[in-house]
Amino acid sequence: MIQRINSLPENMVGFRAVGEVTKEDFDQIVFPAVNETVEKTGQLNYLLVIDTSLENFTAGAWIKDAILGIKNLTKWHRAAIVSDSVAIKKFTDFFSVLIPGEFKGFEHESLQEAIDWTSSTETVAVHRY
Repeated sequence: MIQRINSLPENMVGFRAVGEVTKEDFDQIVFPAVNETVEKTGQLNYLLVIDTSLENFTAGAWIKDAILGIKNLTKWHRAAIVSDSVAIKKFTDFFSVLIPGEFKGFEHESLQEAIDWTSSTETVAVHRY
């Protein structure tokens, strides 16, 4: 399940993944909150705290996650993924090279740092190749 994290700065949206994560979680919780944030701020500052195994994400959840990324392609500003998985953090850091905006992985003990970084109003790095 995905739970919205409500106690965050107003210019960002955040979620916590626990147990089984399904496409319905994205349809009912993530998409509406992301749409509201993008409408309000004109950009997407996104936090996802993963407190479950990636094996608990259903195929439908992965598809909805991909749609979220594509649908908001030009709106991404900063996205932080909080997980103690080294592979997830490395993938997240690499993803920043492929998608506009900045993506960064953080460990659970650095949650406040992730929130501060995600909500920062600094201009994101521009990737030129």
